[in-house]
Order: sequence, then structure tokens, then C-alpha cells
Amino acid sequence: MKTILYLHAGSEMYGADKILLEIVTGIDKKKYMPIVVLPSEGILAEKLRENEIETYIIDYPILRRKYFNPKGILQYISQYRHKSNEIEKIVKKRNISIIHVNTAAVLEGITLKRKLSTKIIWHIHEIILKPKIINYLLSYLIGKYSDEVLVVSKAVKKHLLSTNLIKEDKIKVLYNGVENNEVSLEDTEYLYDEFNIEEDTLKIGMVGRINAWKGQDDFLKAVEPVLRFNPKAHAFLVGGVFSGEEWRKEELKKAISESSVKNRIHFSDFRNDTQELFEFFDIFVLPSTNPDPLPTVVLEAMSAGKPVIGYRHGGVKEMVIDEFNGLLVNVKNTKLLSEAICILSDDSDKRKLYGDRSLQRQRELYSISGFITNVEELYSQWD
Repeated sequence: MKTILYLHAGSEMYGADKILLEIVTGIDKKKYMPIVVLPSEGILAEKLRENEIETYIIDYPILRRKYFNPKGILQYISQYRHKSNEIEKIVKKRNISIIHVNTAAVLEGITLKRKLSTKIIWHIHEIILKPKIINYLLSYLIGKYSDEVLVVSKAVKKHLLSTNLIKEDKIKVLYNGVENNEVSLEDTEYLYDEFNIEEDTLKIGMVGRINAWKGQDDFLKAVEPVLRFNPKAHAFLVGGVFSGEEWRKEELKKAISESSVKNRIHFSDFRNDTQELFEFFDIFVLPSTNPDPLPTVVLEAMSAGKPVIGYRHGGVKEMVIDEFNGLLVNVKNTKLLSEAICILSDDSDKRKLYGDRSLQRQRELYSISGFITNVEELYSQWD
């Protein structure tokens, strides 16, 4: 049996968090023993323990902007050494076969690879545009110290290769997978009561962490004309923020409160009932202003059989075929984004057709069973 150490950047339940949970709960426990180390308590840690996954909390530093200054660099180096030693003490007698680092932002795997004399898989879920120096630094470290670089889309691979610091033969594209959405319409009835809307309401939804580039502002700009034109339409924004960035949520709520259609724009913080939400929505919109590597929320919308509208860049272009299972428009063009929402708002037959095709693509290309099989094949190469 191989013992695999997983390092991750948080303990929430967004895209990369869900993928980690899928991996460690889905792999064959007769062949693989997962050990997960997280930097904090949270929903992910709770889910791991519920599934009897050996989980430890060590507050190791994650490469964030707060360290991008002279004082922060010194603090990071000090914490890095100390916390890497803590992790080593926990796992040094466990005969670790593989270290699976589930983000570009965790560097502790470099030290542990040397100390534990093991292989390292670096699983990249990010496209880092700024600061450029950090992108190049991480690309160098990933290229130098990983035995395999796992990327979630061709868009991520292209971005990594653009630095000329990682050999192409070291990179493997492995699309994430999601569970089939088995939620029924009856399971969503409570949402109509919660949001106080009628059953014939047209529901336009967006789910995603609130940050500088996920596109909540663009969503509001694009959806407001639709709501003004269609009195049956309502918009739904769902998502939380990183700790310390609560101001972003307050700014978004303020923008909603100042809208002329504020009574039909519903905001909700992070929720655990996302499968019900995706079944509840009629249209899913994700206008990320930076290229999104392979947004899990799009896969979840597809799994619920929903048409998807987004910007034409990043991994979304690999998931959504324009005018097949959704609509793609030029990046940051909120006018075109609004027009795309209008097109699907006005055409229930097209929504149904695109939604059925979304479900078909998800089950063919992004199933959880296929994903886990591919992960296990990757682990088995070092038998």
C-alpha cells in the first residue's frame, strides 16, 4: 500500500478544496493510504474527518500577497522552516511514497521531498498573471522540484510553458471531475420560500468566491438590464471571501443596494447546498475577468444540465462550446455578456437544448469516476 501525503492551501469548500476531497475519498483504500495536512480548520477538515481521512492541522505559510515585502519574506522563511519540520515529525515514520501538493501556493513539499526521499506531484489549479516575478518563481520551483506536474486544463499548461521554465514532457493535463447532480426539482422547493419568489421566476445565477477577478461586478452590470426588461427574472450571487477581505463582500452588497432592481438581486454568502442551487438556476453565468483555469462551478452547473455563459478565455473555453452548451463573449465586455443572458432568458427551448448538451459533456469528459481512475494511474507509475 502506498501512503500519500496531501498538502493544500486552505480548508474551505471551493473548487480545489472539493477536488482534494474527491481524490482522497475516491481512491482505492486497499492501494492508497491518504494523509492530509491543512493549514487551518474549516469545512474541508470537517468533511475529511467525516470520511475517516487522517487529517492534521499545521498553520504552515501559504504564498499570499501579504508576504510580498521585505518583512513578509523574512516571516515566510522563518515560518516555512519551522512548519516544514512540524510536518516532517508527523509523517517521517509513515513511509510516504508520494507528496501530492494540491496548489501552486504551497512550497513545503520541496523541503519534505528531500527529507522524506519521495516523489512529488504538483497539482496546479491556478493561472497566476500578477505579480509576474511570482509566476516565474513558482514556475521555476515547480519545474525543478516536481516529478510530475498535473494541470487542470490546457489553458494552465499553456500558461506554465510560456515561462520556458518547465519541460513540456513533465506536464500532464488531467481534467477535474464532479459527481452527477442527482437533485430533483422537488428538492429545491425550499429555495423558492427562502428567496420569496414564484415558481415561474427566471433564475440567473453566479457562484464563486468574491475576489478581484471572479467577475461579480461584471455580473451585476450585465444582469441589471435583463432584470429591468424582464420582470420575471431574478439574479442570484453566492460566494464568500478570504479571511481579511470581508470588505469585498460589503462593497458587493453596497453595489446591490444601490441598484434600481435591488429587490430582484439576491446575495448569499458561502453555502453547502450548491447542488440544489445549480438545479434551481435556469442559467449559470461566470464572467471571470482573469482566465479561470477550470472552474469547478461550471462543471457543477453542467452536471445539473444548465446552459453556461462566460468570457472567452481560460479553461472555460474547454468546457463550454459557444452556441452548443452555452454562450461565450469577449472578455470584460459586459454589453455582450448582457446580450448573451438576454438570448437565453428569452428562449426556453435553447436553454433546454444547451443544458442537455452540458450534461452530456460533463458525463463524457468530466465524470468523477474517470477522474479518480486517471489519478490512480498517475500514482501507479512509481510502483
